[in-house]
Amino acid sequence: MFKPLLIEIGVEELPAIPLLKELQNIEKKYLAILEKHNLISEFEFYYTPRRLVIYHAEFATAQEDSVEEFFGAPLAVAYKDGEATKAAHGFAKKCGVSLEELSTAEKNGKEVLYYKKDVKGQKSATLLPEIINTWLKSLEFGKSMRWGSLQESFIRPIRWINVQLGDELVPMNLYGVASAKKTFVHRIANFDALEVADIKSYFETLKNGGVTLFQDMRALKIKNDIQNIEKEHSVNVEIDEDLFAEVVAITENPTALLGSFDEKFLELPPEVIITSMKEHQRYFPVFKDGKLVNKFVVVSNALTDDFSEVIAGNERVLRPRLADGLFFWENDLKNGLSTQGLEKITFFKGLGSVADKIQREAKIASLLFDKFAIDANKEDLQRAVELAKADLMSEMVYEFTELQGIMGYYYTLKAGESEAVALAIKEQYLPEGEESPLPSTPLSAIVAMSLKLDTLLALFSINEIPTGSRDPFALRRAVNGLVRIVNKFGFKFDIQKDLQELAQNYDGIDFEKLEAFILERIKRYYKVNPSIIEAVLASGERELLALGQKIEILDNLANSEGFGDVTSTFKRVANITKDMDLSKSLHVEESLLQEDAEKALYSAYKEVISKEYANLEEKLDALLGLKPQLDAFFENVMVNAEDEALKNNRKALVASIYKSILEFADIAKVSI
Repeated sequence: MFKPLLIEIGVEELPAIPLLKELQNIEKKYLAILEKHNLISEFEFYYTPRRLVIYHAEFATAQEDSVEEFFGAPLAVAYKDGEATKAAHGFAKKCGVSLEELSTAEKNGKEVLYYKKDVKGQKSATLLPEIINTWLKSLEFGKSMRWGSLQESFIRPIRWINVQLGDELVPMNLYGVASAKKTFVHRIANFDALEVADIKSYFETLKNGGVTLFQDMRALKIKNDIQNIEKEHSVNVEIDEDLFAEVVAITENPTALLGSFDEKFLELPPEVIITSMKEHQRYFPVFKDGKLVNKFVVVSNALTDDFSEVIAGNERVLRPRLADGLFFWENDLKNGLSTQGLEKITFFKGLGSVADKIQREAKIASLLFDKFAIDANKEDLQRAVELAKADLMSEMVYEFTELQGIMGYYYTLKAGESEAVALAIKEQYLPEGEESPLPSTPLSAIVAMSLKLDTLLALFSINEIPTGSRDPFALRRAVNGLVRIVNKFGFKFDIQKDLQELAQNYDGIDFEKLEAFILERIKRYYKVNPSIIEAVLASGERELLALGQKIEILDNLANSEGFGDVTSTFKRVANITKDMDLSKSLHVEESLLQEDAEKALYSAYKEVISKEYANLEEKLDALLGLKPQLDAFFENVMVNAEDEALKNNRKALVASIYKSILEFADIAKVSI
């Protein structure tokens, strides 16, 4: 028998960000608990700032009856000389029956003790308290809190519980709260608890009480409101997806409204205004013709027909925030851009100050500039590195730490520095994540690489290596950033040779650990079959640009038709040459070639290696194109000939081909 099931956990206002972080796990965890209790059925999960809700249109009123089987010791162990042993008695006790009630069955070719019992399915109503309690305790929101005299904790105090199976209340007491047929609607509609006779009236009560329970509907309402604002006022609203999700999570009755602020604040850099609005007020910035205007969109949770007071209140709140920003801006411009004081800011214990870090970055940047031979002014590079951290001393960055680099850009321009210098300062931290933009110029790219490389080398020099999930200086992200930068700008950077050269000013670096750390990030960076990356790394390639190109090429080949046959041939080649030292020069004596198949293979190989190729992919294609000649060679030629000279010559031929391919990748390592 099936009935609808409603589970509502009412709480004090949930903080949006912890909820959103756990959101992807909430349904999975609940489903796993249902599976454990043999009560799986389809359900929907809803949330508002004051409630977590699960709804089943159909939920079994009881578990299905089942059969449990128990297998015990082999009869030879269970009985000795016709007498039951401890193993037999123990098995009977485990099954809760007498020895006489046991039977036997065959298992793994042996006759063993056996017992089968029918298990009556339990009623769902008796299991739901445990199911819900286990589910709530499985949720990980980060920090939790206790309230009253309870020893249990949750992200916020639980104030009501409403669990109904069909029209019946499921009695339970969790977190000191007894379940009841009641709920709470929007506070402006009614502050008190409202009785709900059944599940149907529950949904109607929320709707009539100003609560949009379904988060997708709240999101759609906000988007429609914003579109109407854009159309009516001929503006564009910038929707930050993270902020949008947060706004959906903190509202029960959302309405997007257009507010404004004094035009004088537009003197501020747009990033300052946008940060003030987003971080402190959860407002969306408004643009017209690509420029920020003195408007903002706020999503109200109010239940009213007149939003004028709501808009005015939000305008009053924003004004002092922007006034503070303007004060910091004017003070910073008056004080000027200076690196004085950076020597007093510690970068990391044992690694000196931020001023020391700047000096290290400057040396790296100079070496990279010369190595990559970019078309830029080296004086601009030196100036950019020198001033890159100066905005850390500004009042604005002290207040808005997320604006470091960005404020340096504006202050640098105001100080009369070149656009190239200012842009490099602005982009020094890029990329900041997988979806983050990259530096836009080679000069900016070198400044960004220098910052990341110094952080890597410096922290490895004092053995501060990330372990587990711990990575306070985002070294993993730094490696990903280096890979993305070299791929975009075509910089050739070898993680063995070049890191050794750059590390001259660092002591105590374990380069094996550093290389292993970087390679581990590379394996995670490229979303391909892991064996492809292993195959390319086996070639000894450690130059990041070439490494990425080879991985991409081999991945394309591996996904092409017939590649499995190719790998089988070259795995045979690898087996033949596994005991040979391929680092030594190999010589094939043409006069010792006797069979037509080996002559044809040698001729084809010479032709392949004598050509010039436009790119790596063409050369690899040509080498792998030797498969037919190799197959004919293996079919018609005895490699391990009795004549030692013949045998060595044939192995040298096969090894020469494999060595040429090994310059690209160890194809034999690819598994598909």
